[in-house]
Amino acid sequence: MDNLKNKVAVITGGNSGIGYATAKQLKEQGATVIITGRRKEAIEKAASELGVTAIVADQSSVLDIDRLALKVKEDFGQVDILFINAGIAGLGTIEQATEALYDDIMNINLKGAYFTLSKFIPILKEGASVVFLSSNTASMSGAGSSIYSSSKTALNAIMKIAALELAPRKIRVNSVSPGPTETEVMKKVGLDEETVKSIMDVVVDRIPLKQMGTAADVAKMVSYISSEASVFITGADIIMDGGMVLA
Repeated sequence: MDNLKNKVAVITGGNSGIGYATAKQLKEQGATVIITGRRKEAIEKAASELGVTAIVADQSSVLDIDRLALKVKEDFGQVDILFINAGIAGLGTIEQATEALYDDIMNINLKGAYFTLSKFIPILKEGASVVFLSSNTASMSGAGSSIYSSSKTALNAIMKIAALELAPRKIRVNSVSPGPTETEVMKKVGLDEETVKSIMDVVVDRIPLKQMGTAADVAKMVSYISSEASVFITGADIIMDGGMVLA
């Protein structure tokens, strides 16, 4: 499994969940992997476990993104794979919405993702692959998810336009949109196993395939659409939610 040998891959938000799983997957396939994150201790611990390079950078800060792109250029030259994965979620009705929640989500999920692509375009190699982590909520309407869903819907619009703008350089731009995915998020907010299981059962009941996705599932898809097997795929939003958007 070395079909990404000699490729340089940058993954934002790589210290846990989907970013961590993707870093592991790409490393196993031979890529040189750089992961980023806001928290120095967490990102360095993850990098040590994975055997990859860590660079501390906050995706909500355009200044940090500028520094990140410059550091990657200095240390690694050009980039073959850019996985813009960092993001946060948040729920609340439109009536209850606060400016702080709106700004937090949009600054990372939309502005941060947008300028990460913008600042990395000059150092993307011809034929490179860019992947945005989107969400199946961009294709669904759920009460309480207006800000988060809007950030991902806008991200998909940017992805399609970027695919057109970068096509002359054979750079492919796609997005992956997972549905419910097993991560450590609910445990991190202090929910016990029984509560987590009851929430999972309700969610799984809404999925036609009757199972949760995993971070490894998404990692494999990012690897696939970043490989030579997908050289004719660009401007695509790949929904991975067990059929949830169909139900």
